[in-house]
Amino acid sequence: MVEKIGFIGLGIMGKPMALNLLKAGYPVLVQNHRQAVTDEMSAHGAQAAPSPAEVAAQSDIVITMLPDSPQVRDVMLGEQGVIMGAHTGLIAIDMSTISPIVTREIAQRLSEQGVEMLDAPVSGGDRGAIEGTLSIMVGGSEATFSRCRPIFEALGKTIVHVGEIGAGQIVKACNQIVVALTIEAVGEALVLGSRAGVRPEKILQVLGGGLAANRVMELRGPNMLAHNFTPGFRIRLHHKDLGIALSTARAFGTSLPVTALIDQMLAALEANGRGELDHSALLTYLEDLAQHRIGENEE
Repeated sequence: MVEKIGFIGLGIMGKPMALNLLKAGYPVLVQNHRQAVTDEMSAHGAQAAPSPAEVAAQSDIVITMLPDSPQVRDVMLGEQGVIMGAHTGLIAIDMSTISPIVTREIAQRLSEQGVEMLDAPVSGGDRGAIEGTLSIMVGGSEATFSRCRPIFEALGKTIVHVGEIGAGQIVKACNQIVVALTIEAVGEALVLGSRAGVRPEKILQVLGGGLAANRVMELRGPNMLAHNFTPGFRIRLHHKDLGIALSTARAFGTSLPVTALIDQMLAALEANGRGELDHSALLTYLEDLAQHRIGENEE
């Protein structure tokens, strides 16, 4: 029997993920705070429910894709939360990026009601969500992961069980460190090269063919060249993610000196009203320091 999936949170990432589940043949029940998006999903064949509790009551598996720890805690454990619709065999999968400590707290509460939980944050951005090519890092029991693997396969290409509950969020924090530091490094290279008179597209062309090649540059380089910072992943959310990485590092006695520096760059951008831009707009922080916009020397 095909399992019925409840999906809560239909933003930049969640909506295309839910659509891919529909395309894969799963019956999907959605709940979202924006009615227009819910109506759009209904037009694609999804059902709608008024609350997370009702989603849980009518589903075999509930997936959440939400901005941060407070929203996930409220949706899972609140007065109209998933826990209020708990039933035997229900699985909750949180695919948001939140604190691993909060993840473990939520999982413990849900387990008391017989609900198994997986934390399965993703990497790959909006394009990966649309194309179904996300990288998915999963924490939780091996048996629950195995049961849910076909669902993950409808959403992503790289699917790895990384350990016990909360391990997915720890690996995602590691991922966000690498992405942020890479964006900053590409930005520095573009600003230096452009200020010295080299065309930025030539810089990317050369870097892309050598040891400096990376996926971040491939996907976000064109945005940086065009100064097109339409959000695929917002600065304020990446700032939040680095906060998770730093608080986790503090809990485990680990120093992340460069991550802390990039965290402050993102904080400055957010304070300057750029928090809703794509995280590749970290370039603009470096341009401000240099008083130079890349490509401005070109005729």
